[in-house]
Amino acid sequence: MPGATLTKAALSRMMPMHIGLTAGGKINSIGPTLAKLIEGPSPIGVAFLKVFAVRRPAGITSMEDLRARAGVRLHVDLRGKGDTFRGLAVPTADGGLLLNLSFGIRLIDAVRQHSLTDADFAATDMAVEMLYLVEVKQAVMTELRRLNLRLQGAKATAEEQALTDTLTGLRNRRALDVALPALIGQGLAFGLMHIDLDYFKQVNDTMGHAAGDLVLREVAKALVEETRTSDIVARVGGDEFVVLLPGLSDPARLQQIARRIIDRLMQPIDFDGRACRISASIGLTISTLYDPPDGERMLNDADAALYASKRAGRGQAQFHATKGDDLLSA
Repeated sequence: MPGATLTKAALSRMMPMHIGLTAGGKINSIGPTLAKLIEGPSPIGVAFLKVFAVRRPAGITSMEDLRARAGVRLHVDLRGKGDTFRGLAVPTADGGLLLNLSFGIRLIDAVRQHSLTDADFAATDMAVEMLYLVEVKQAVMTELRRLNLRLQGAKATAEEQALTDTLTGLRNRRALDVALPALIGQGLAFGLMHIDLDYFKQVNDTMGHAAGDLVLREVAKALVEETRTSDIVARVGGDEFVVLLPGLSDPARLQQIARRIIDRLMQPIDFDGRACRISASIGLTISTLYDPPDGERMLNDADAALYASKRAGRGQAQFHATKGDDLLSA
């Protein structure tokens, strides 16, 4: 079959990253894409090994070395630019060589660095199509990561909402059911305070539910302000609240906090110029009274102490009594 002869224009179109070498090793033809990367004066007429360095196979320092490696995969660097190529050299009829280079795995970086387009590659080269696929994949992965973050945020928000009382912003009963066993599991002594509002029903009955909601929000605010940031304040019923006080098991200190809460809640709450008057009855217990501490039992005991406070005249705080002891009032 007779050989085909290509013009330089045809060669450049089919192999835009080719290099033609004379028998003496000088460049006599270079593809337009490769010429764009060189950027400086035209390398035509310059020795190939002055413009490029062959890294692999090692030991190629002359045209004879390069000719001896014809048909072997080459790793070629563009001197002074940092660009690296893969290539293959084949002999030509005039004793020279024809090299065709590619970016290999550096394709994506090279396209971005040199602002290459589809026109810089042969029409049959799938490089740009592959690049598009990579870009699409990256865009999809980025969007998936964003979606995953949004889903995680939505999940965290939903979990937070599930543990929050919507009216007051306090923890709810579900949150208390999680926090109380967790606190017991830490082995840390703590106090438990059960609070019920006195005269709240009268506020609702005489001034309406809007006034009642306002009172509950003000009570929540007061409980947060009168306790520590590490304490857990939960609304567990219509006008019932539970406070967990980690690390606090001194009865005198707990009595002091309870008294402060009672005094605070006795202050009138303004609703459209009308005073809403309530008070609070409190039952207290301490984890150190139990061996081992039991959350359900502590809640029941604090509830019993709470109703003892109500029977004693309301606006009081009493401790759950251990067996044989009297209730302690605050």
